[in-house]
Amino acid sequence: MQERAAILGSGHYVPPRVVTNDDLAQMFDTSDEWIVQRTGIRERRFIDESGTGASDLALPAAKMAIEQAGLEVGDIDAIIFATLSPDIYFPGSGCLLGHKLGLGGVPALDVRNQCSGFLYSLSVADAWIRGGMYRNVLVVGAEVHSTGIELADRGRDVAVLFGDGAGAVVVGAAKREGQGIKTVELHADGVGAQDLWVEAPASMFIPRLDEGMLAEGRHYPRMNGRQVFRWATEKMPEVAHAVLGKCDLKVDDVDLFIPHQANMRINQMVAKRLGITDDRVVHNIERYGNTTAATIPIGISESWREGKLEPGSKVLFAAFGAGFTWAGAVVEF
Repeated sequence: MQERAAILGSGHYVPPRVVTNDDLAQMFDTSDEWIVQRTGIRERRFIDESGTGASDLALPAAKMAIEQAGLEVGDIDAIIFATLSPDIYFPGSGCLLGHKLGLGGVPALDVRNQCSGFLYSLSVADAWIRGGMYRNVLVVGAEVHSTGIELADRGRDVAVLFGDGAGAVVVGAAKREGQGIKTVELHADGVGAQDLWVEAPASMFIPRLDEGMLAEGRHYPRMNGRQVFRWATEKMPEVAHAVLGKCDLKVDDVDLFIPHQANMRINQMVAKRLGITDDRVVHNIERYGNTTAATIPIGISESWREGKLEPGSKVLFAAFGAGFTWAGAVVEF
């Protein structure tokens, strides 16, 4: 009999250093009013010392998720780690996290699908559990953006958006009737690759990085904000309707909507197009900024601890990001 996969526990961690909009205004030409009006972000978290990588932020989040699932670290038999900011170029952060957890020999997979990375990872964990390959899969989204953004006038439109943080869930066999990952739907279209990307260093260049690229800032993220906004506000409602339809659910059946946190205006527009009232939408972007692969698992963890998730809660997820990639999911807790 095929197992049904469910989210059994969650956890999150953000570094203690709070960086407000006013703090950024001391670094380059911006203001709290300008940032809040365009993004909804009021503050974000940055690592406070060199040597802290994505796997370091993931470690306490993972331990919290494992504890909430009622498991021991040794019960984890696979790791999926979603990140666009790995500790080092290679090996993957999943391997580093496994070592820090003491899980020698346990397989670890890094997923590079940016803002959609957590939902892509959730789909892999779902398949692994249902297929009987693994029993308890640790799914992590973690990012250290602060060391890779241009904190200067040239990069301000992107720099104000991002923060550091980690979220994690444990996916295992459902414990009761109804509980489980109902469906996950994934999409990608590389037509928008250059609208949101970091171009260098890159293996297609000889050398991969040179002084000219550094001077031009090609190693920093670049974004065509209008294109990203247009695609996100179209594709997120589209995939949300698709996954609800697959589950034979209506919008009114959704207890909570946890969208990826890229921009408050995007999330508000998506919720409006779906007809979901704001009291059923999770927002953490005003406190953390865009933590990319970590936004949704942070939202799960905080919501669970705030009492917004309880047995039987039906939760809708939607994400859009670089690639372009987008994804949706429905989970009953």
